[in-house]
Amino acid sequence: MTEKNIKNKTENKAPNKSNGLDSKEIKEEEQVILTPWKLVLRKFKKNKVAVAGMIIFSIMVFLALFAPILTPYDPYTMDFSQVNQPPSKAHLMGTDELGRDYLTRILYGGRVSMQVGLFAVIIEIIIGALVGGLAGYYGGWVDNLLMRIVEIFMAFPFLPIAITISAVIGPEVAPEKRMYIMMFIIGLLSWGGLARMIRGQILSLREQEFIQAAKALGIRDSRIIWKHLIPNTLGYIIVSATLGMAGAIMSEAGLSFLGLGVTPPVPTWGNLVQNARDIYVLKNRVWLWLPPGVAIFFAVMSINLFGDGLRDAIDPKSK
Repeated sequence: MTEKNIKNKTENKAPNKSNGLDSKEIKEEEQVILTPWKLVLRKFKKNKVAVAGMIIFSIMVFLALFAPILTPYDPYTMDFSQVNQPPSKAHLMGTDELGRDYLTRILYGGRVSMQVGLFAVIIEIIIGALVGGLAGYYGGWVDNLLMRIVEIFMAFPFLPIAITISAVIGPEVAPEKRMYIMMFIIGLLSWGGLARMIRGQILSLREQEFIQAAKALGIRDSRIIWKHLIPNTLGYIIVSATLGMAGAIMSEAGLSFLGLGVTPPVPTWGNLVQNARDIYVLKNRVWLWLPPGVAIFFAVMSINLFGDGLRDAIDPKSK
């Protein structure tokens, strides 16, 4: 046997490795079918900043959801023997002017703020998807009419309108129910941008072959819109929802800080930061305004990082 034959035989017996993988691992990897959502997930995992944002927000959601288990205090129970106490072992973040445990108020305030943000985004998605879907699919006078309505809503300055509506409706509504008013105000004033985005996506999708085939088969327009077109814009809706939730939390916090949102005794991060309006509290009782402010910062920052990561993962043009 020649030296050349011996060398070839040795190479054939050696494990086929490529990038540190043997032939079995390569074959298994080739057999994995990567769906579009798996590709998005793989791309998202590579973005460490976005993953960190998702983890931070998940922790904050966990703390808010399990607040009754994590703290032994009630957010509404007053103890006048413990008024304005600084942080201690008994009260990790001190107490407020009515002797209520402040950590408990912050945790329960997070529940309210996140609920307002979540349900405001749900309202925004429902209206935006409906209007954008109808405008993009039908076009013509339907598109012109709906887009003019969208432009009217987008022309309204958000903060003055929200303040006006809250001020008019607010005095007649109990503090426990003002949260729902905030949800509807923020949701009803924020859907215009999403509607325009969905309309643009559907305008390009409705001319593709699978939609033409669905029309040829006699499938109803409503089914085509909700079963074929809207699901193809789901990625953009998810990204818009994450970023919209951060904006809704900020809007609620701003209105509550001004006294026009959710009012005490119901705690939210916005009305807890309201303590900073008192100069004495601002200088001498930092624990009454800094922690809720930090909570708003981390919630909004983590949602924005998570949303940016999703947007980059879903966008096929991004690297």
